[in-house]
Amino acid sequence: MTNLHRHAPLRVALVGLGTVGGGVIRLLETNGDLIARRAGCPIQIVAISARDRSKDRGVDLSPYEWVDDMTTLAARDDVDVVVELIGGADGPALTLARQCLNAGKPFVTANKAMLAHHGLDLARLAETGGIALKYEAAVAGGIPVIKGMREGAAANEISRVYGILNGTCNYILTTMEKEGRSFDDVLKEAQDLGFAEADPGIDIDGVDAAHKLSILASLAFGTELDFDAVATTGIRHVIAADIAEAAALGYRIRLVGMAQNAPDDGPDGGLFQRVHPMLVPLDHPLAHVDGSLNAVVAEGNFVGRLFFQGRGAGDGPTASAVVADLIDVARDEYGDAFAMPVAALAPHKTANAGARVGRAYLRFRVKDRPGVLAEIAAATRDAGVSIESMIQRGANQEDGVLVAIVTHAGAEQCVRDTLERLSGSDSLLEEPMVMHILD
Repeated sequence: MTNLHRHAPLRVALVGLGTVGGGVIRLLETNGDLIARRAGCPIQIVAISARDRSKDRGVDLSPYEWVDDMTTLAARDDVDVVVELIGGADGPALTLARQCLNAGKPFVTANKAMLAHHGLDLARLAETGGIALKYEAAVAGGIPVIKGMREGAAANEISRVYGILNGTCNYILTTMEKEGRSFDDVLKEAQDLGFAEADPGIDIDGVDAAHKLSILASLAFGTELDFDAVATTGIRHVIAADIAEAAALGYRIRLVGMAQNAPDDGPDGGLFQRVHPMLVPLDHPLAHVDGSLNAVVAEGNFVGRLFFQGRGAGDGPTASAVVADLIDVARDEYGDAFAMPVAALAPHKTANAGARVGRAYLRFRVKDRPGVLAEIAAATRDAGVSIESMIQRGANQEDGVLVAIVTHAGAEQCVRDTLERLSGSDSLLEEPMVMHILD
C-alpha cells in the first residue's frame, strides 16, 4: 500500500558512519528536496551511532544526536526507521536487527553477510510485524538489482542468475589483463588505493560474492536461502599466464557467481550455486565489465535476458541504494523481503555439480621432462574427458612448464576424475587450476 498523504518527516537513526554512512549523510544533504518530493515527505536523520565519536568522517555530524548505545534506538518513539551499516554476520548488527524488527520498527541494511546467514529469520520477524526489511544496498551496491528481481521480473520464471558480484576481484583481474602484472602486485596496489582491505580474504576468496549470490538465488527462484551450499573458489591462484592463455583463446577471466535451479528429479536437479573464476567469451557482456564495476544477468522465460551493470561499491552508489530503500519506507512500499512469504519459499536439494555439462580450462605446472604430456593425456582419456586443445609454454624453465588444456563439453565429474587420477603424480609441481567456461 502506498501512503499518498504522509507529510511528517521520516525520522532515521543511522548506525555505522564509515564510507557508506558518510555517503548517506551527503546524499540526503545534497538531494534532500528532490528526495522529499519523491518520498512524499522529508527524510531526516535524527540520531547517529558508531564506535568512535572522535573520528573525522569528512561530514558535519553536529546536527545529529549522537547515541552511544545503539540498542536503545529500537525503542525510541522519535525514530521511525533504523539504518544499519556496521556489517558482520552476527554480533551487534544482528542484535540490532532483531531488536528493531521485534519492536515493529522498519529496518534498512547493507549487510549481505547477515542476510546470507540469518535472512530467513529476519524476514519472518518482519513478516510477523508487517514491517519493512529492506536491503537493496547489500547486493551490487548502487545497481537496483534487488528491486529489479523482486518487482520488475516478478512475473517471470528465472532460469538462472549470474554475474560479477565483487568489485575488488574484478579490479584485480582486469588490471592483470590490461597490464600483464602478477596477482600479488595488483593486489598490493588495490590495497594502497583502498579497493581491497588490509585482510582481503573475504573478497579474493569469493566469500563476499557468495553472500550476495545466495541472496539473489532466493529472490530469483523462490527458494530458501542456503549460503552453506554455495561452492566457493576465489582468484588468489589465478596467474598472469592464465589470463594470457584465456585471451589467446578468445576469453577473459572473471570471478562469476552463478545460480541455477532445476527440477529435483533430473540428474543435475536441485539448486546449483557456485562462485568461481570462469573464462567468459569476448562476445558476452560480462567480458566487458571492467575495473570495480559489478554486473548481474538474469534470464527470464518471458522477459529474456536482463543485464544490470554499475558501480558495486563506494560511498555514492551504496548510499544511493540505502536512500532508495528509505524512500520506499516513507511511501509504505514494503513487500516481502524475499518476494514472497517465508513459508512460500521452496525447500530444495543441492544440485550435483558433477552432472553439469560444459567446457573447462585446466592449467598444470609440470616438470620439463619426457612423458608428462602423455601422462596428462592418459588421465583425461581414462576419465572420459575429450580435449579440444592442449598448449605447452615455457620449455627449459627452472620452475617447470605450463600445460593448458581446453576440453570439449562433458560432465564436470569427468574433469574431477582427471585431477584425481593425477593426484600424487611427481610430474606436478603444484595443484592444477580448473576454470569452467561460460556458455
